[in-house]
Amino acid sequence: MLTELQATITQLTARGKGLLAADESVATITKRLQAVGVESTEETRRAYRDVLLTTPKLNDFIAGVILFEETLCQKTSHGVLFPKYLPDNHIVHGIKVDKGLVPISQKNPEQVTQGLDGLSDRLRDYKKQGARFAKWRAVYSAGNHLPSRAVRIINATGLARYASICQDNGMVPIVEPEVLIDGDHTIEQCERATEITFQSVFEMLSRYNVMLEYLILKPSMVIAGKKCSQPSSVEQVTKATLRVLRHTVPTAVPTINFLSGGQTPEQATAHLNAMNMSGHLPWQLSFSYARALQEPCLQAWGGKADHKQTAQAVLYYRAKLNHLASLGQYQSKLEQEKCDQISA
Repeated sequence: MLTELQATITQLTARGKGLLAADESVATITKRLQAVGVESTEETRRAYRDVLLTTPKLNDFIAGVILFEETLCQKTSHGVLFPKYLPDNHIVHGIKVDKGLVPISQKNPEQVTQGLDGLSDRLRDYKKQGARFAKWRAVYSAGNHLPSRAVRIINATGLARYASICQDNGMVPIVEPEVLIDGDHTIEQCERATEITFQSVFEMLSRYNVMLEYLILKPSMVIAGKKCSQPSSVEQVTKATLRVLRHTVPTAVPTINFLSGGQTPEQATAHLNAMNMSGHLPWQLSFSYARALQEPCLQAWGGKADHKQTAQAVLYYRAKLNHLASLGQYQSKLEQEKCDQISA
């Protein structure tokens, strides 16, 4: 079991590489496809995932891909199952295993995550389909008296139980506590919310004897809400995020792969780069982006088969920029150079 976990975490933490989150539910991917004028059907979802997952040399910068359950049974345009194509091209695939969010109660609209029932059986099935890691997302609101103690306890318990079950089945868990960017909260409120959230998560992981050496932390960055009158600077996000990580994340955790959480692709890359330029840190800082990697690619594709090659070049370049950011070598001028790179 430990040998399995070690082999997976070693591949997923390859220096300079990150994760592509392509685990959108049918409802979420439908919204994204509709935004570029594409009707969401099983075939259009397959075709879009084919654009993403068959991007040539994607493994240069992407170590693993998080999939949605539907994708496990889908095939590339050449008839190869995605769970076979990915490892054949040196990319580890994992699976989103939570069953979404529900309000904590009629009186409290904060959300908690469901999906623990039957999880061990599902993991065994996913493992037979080649999945070597899993992901579970919990969300938290920031603001006055938020997140509540109740939601912190419930979500931390769910994350810890999930992580323990994953490791018992020889699968590396991605633990994702996301403080939502929605709202008008200040960066100071976000920092407080993030710190108390992480404290509760790691306390519960300890109680459930989860081996921190064999998990990936996928947190949100500390940033002001989208509706806040005072947007956060790159320096503010960098300092606040690193403060929280240093206060709460044990050094045994091998890698922190940030989610982009509503940031633009450029913002997510700049923030990651700034953190990696801040001197020695006890963990690897990398990325596990969904929209911040996918959005430019999706717009370039737009559901048109003859745009596939261009869209893949866009994704490859976006992944390259985040590869550089994970090494602290990204420069904003590269954003302006990308068109020349893609057309070359």
